[in-house]
Amino acid sequence: MDDSARRLPGGVGGTGVTGRPDTVLIVVRGPSGAGKSSTAAGLRAAYGRGIAVVGQDVLRRDVLRERDVAGGANITLIDLVARHALDHGFHVVVEGILAADRYGAMLARLAADHCGRSFLYYLDVDFDETLRRHATRPLAGEVSPEQMAGWYRAHDVLPGRLEHLISRHSTLDDTVERILTDTALAPPRRTPRP
Repeated sequence: MDDSARRLPGGVGGTGVTGRPDTVLIVVRGPSGAGKSSTAAGLRAAYGRGIAVVGQDVLRRDVLRERDVAGGANITLIDLVARHALDHGFHVVVEGILAADRYGAMLARLAADHCGRSFLYYLDVDFDETLRRHATRPLAGEVSPEQMAGWYRAHDVLPGRLEHLISRHSTLDDTVERILTDTALAPPRRTPRP
C-alpha cells in the first residue's frame, strides 16, 4: 500500500501490531442521538458478514453495567475486543459517544497500532438536533433532555485532526455511503454480502 493512503485523515496506518494489512478499522463518535449506532448497523447491513461492531453502550452498559467514568474498565474492554476482531481478520466499527478526554488516548493508540487502514469519524450534531433525533427513539422515555444536556459536549473532536467531520445535514444513507466509499469496503449501492 502506498504510504499516502496510510496517513491521516484518509486512512491511518500504524505500527502493525494489531490486525492485518487488509483489515479496516472505523471509529464513529458523536453525541447521544447523533446516529452512531444506526451508522454502524447500516455499515454492517451493506457489507454483510466479516464486519464486527464494537458498541460502547453494549460493553459499558450491558456487559459491565458500568458508569461512564475516566479510567473505566470498559475503555480497555473496547480496545481488547476491537483488537481481537482485527487480529482475526474482521473489519471493525467502534461506535459510541467515546468522549475525547476519556477514550481519545485509547482510540489514537488503537489506530496507530493497526497495520491496516483506520478511519475515524465524528458526527458533529448540535444539541437541538440530538434532542430532535432522541425523541424518535425507544430510549426517549427513559432518558430526559436534562440528562442528555449533562452528557452533551459540543464538537468533542479528538486532538490532532484524526477525524473526518460529518455534519448534521448528512442523512444516515449519505453517512453510510460516504464511509463505505472512503474505506473502499464496498462501492456505493452494492448488493450486500450474504
